[in-house]
Amino acid sequence: MRRVTDQPIPREVQARILDAAVRAPSGGNTQNWRFLLVDDPGVIAALGPIYRVCMDLLWSSYYKDRIAAAEATPDDPESQSFLRIKRSAQHLADHFEGYPLLLFGFAQYDPSGGSIFPALWNAILAARGEGVGTCLTGALAFRTNETFEVLGIPQDQGWHMAGCVTFGYPTGRWGVAERMPVEDVTFQNQWGTPLAFEVSGPLYP
Repeated sequence: MRRVTDQPIPREVQARILDAAVRAPSGGNTQNWRFLLVDDPGVIAALGPIYRVCMDLLWSSYYKDRIAAAEATPDDPESQSFLRIKRSAQHLADHFEGYPLLLFGFAQYDPSGGSIFPALWNAILAARGEGVGTCLTGALAFRTNETFEVLGIPQDQGWHMAGCVTFGYPTGRWGVAERMPVEDVTFQNQWGTPLAFEVSGPLYP
């Protein structure tokens, strides 16, 4: 949910979101994580230009060929779907300074993210339950040093930035995400063996 208002998120809502985050599992229950909540407009404003540079790099590298293919076939449904996603992601970049709350997740000596992503996802689900829209983005990884400098993160203690979650009250409504059918992406018991049942989804409206 990238299109949101700049209405502040109440502290009691933030507290419930963070409490959900720290209830997540971590490898060996080490809880070797740190969370950084950002609601200072000045800090968010300093991150905005960095985020836009990162998105420009993302579009011109990882997604370059896919964007070109989609733009070459604009009438294709798959192209239209991807270009909608791109516009939505660019909206976040263009309006970064308007998000009232950010949450950064860090794991120490764990670049895999295996012990921090469950916590961030808990926070995202808790926010959804509070009526708050979110978006998890890892784009700032293109400019980690500059991001760490703005946030005051020590760069010599092994902290890995797993991602940033934006929060805000939606301007629109939630819909059911369009995804490939379960049967198209799942095997059973052996690789390549079809699933033994059908999922007539979506099952979570």
